[in-house]
This record gives sequence, C-alpha cells and structure tokens, in this order.
Amino acid sequence: MQSLEFNGLDETDFEEFCYQLLNELGFVNLDWRKGTDLKGSPSDRGGDIVGQREHTDIDGSRHVETWFVDCKHYKRGVPPTELSNLLSWAQAERPHVALFIASGFLSNASKDYLSDYENNNRPPFRIKFWERPVLAKLTEGNRDLLARFLLTGMRTESEILAAEQEFFDRVWHERHLLFRHRYEAGDPGRTMEEIYRQALAAAKQVKARYPDVCPVESDFEWGMWNGKLSALRWVLGEEWDFLDT
Repeated sequence: MQSLEFNGLDETDFEEFCYQLLNELGFVNLDWRKGTDLKGSPSDRGGDIVGQREHTDIDGSRHVETWFVDCKHYKRGVPPTELSNLLSWAQAERPHVALFIASGFLSNASKDYLSDYENNNRPPFRIKFWERPVLAKLTEGNRDLLARFLLTGMRTESEILAAEQEFFDRVWHERHLLFRHRYEAGDPGRTMEEIYRQALAAAKQVKARYPDVCPVESDFEWGMWNGKLSALRWVLGEEWDFLDT
C-alpha cells in the first residue's frame, strides 16, 4: 500500500480532504464548519465537520448516526491538549461518534488520554480516531480523490495557484517594461500619467515579491514564461493560450 503524504497540504486543504473522504464513504448532510472564507476555521468550536451516516442493524432496521469530526494536520504526534475541544462539544451536544482524523498519528499520550477519558467519563458517544494508515486504507483505489488532492506525487492546488500567480506577475512585468519604455520615449499613444504611476507602483510590488525578476534575455525564455502560464491556467480550468495579464 502506498504511503500517503500530506506535507503539501495546509490545514484547510486537509480539512477539505477529510470532508471529501467522508462524502466518498457515504456520509450525508455534511457540514464543513469553517464559518468564513478565510483559510483558518475560527468558528468550528473544536469540530471541523458534522455529518451523518446510515447504520443498518442485524435485523435490517436502519437509523442515522451523527458524527462530529475534528481534523488534525500535524507533522508530529497530535498532543492531548488538542483533543479537549471536540470532546467538550460532543459531551454537550451528544452525537453518536466523536472522530479525530489525523494526517499523521496521535501521540501515545493522546491515546492514553482518550482511553482514560472513556473509562472515567463513560461518554454517551463513541470515540474513534483515524491515523494515516487508516486513511491510506480508506482511500486505496480512489484515484479521483487522490488526484484531486495530489497525494500521489503531483503538485497541490495551492502550489499550482502560487506558480500561476508568479508567472502572471513575471509576464505582466515584462510587458510593463515594454510599455514603460514606449511611454518614456514619448510614444504618441502613451497612456495617461495616472495609469503610468499606478503601473510603476504595481511593478515595485512585483519586484518585492520576486527580487530576481528582470527583463527576459531571449525569445526562448519569453516563450517559456508564456508557455508555463498557459499550461498552469489550463490545469486550473482556463482554455489553452489564455495569456491575458
């Protein structure tokens, strides 16, 4: 079984991965409790996702279970201090299951903490945790999900977006230099002074982001820049050869 690697994902990417995994596993009424369009999730109250799963008893009767899910994206073992919020919320709201999904592993101290919590509190919900080996098993053969989150050696969406922005800026900056040369040479078709000043300010910002940005040295290099921008935009859903800046 191929080992999953989540190093290319940030916390929000990992939460979205967990949301889509639960959807693939048949959970319904999923609610990703971000509370904002920002990258963080300040409004989740310790539970990142709420979902329901249909359960069939041995006699064929069916009922729906509610799961509270907390996603933990840590390079090291998840510490016990990161578990209390979900447990407190579950204790108050009484779901059927409180689930921790870890991109790596829970620390041994965390596993002891959960065991002691169950023994001492007898909570009215089950406590489960999925670590990376479980995630590998649950996603085995799901090529669409793995490809979407680029856990198979491909670039993550955030990396692609960053690269697209970089080559957008580099192509724009080169065009700005040509525009600037024409303007300062007194080209009759030059733009208004205010637009010229705005362009200078924008070029300064690009230079601050990419200190190595400089005029292209050859037609080949210019073609490479445009080709990369076109390819990155195609991956992100644009048509080929869309090079507007």
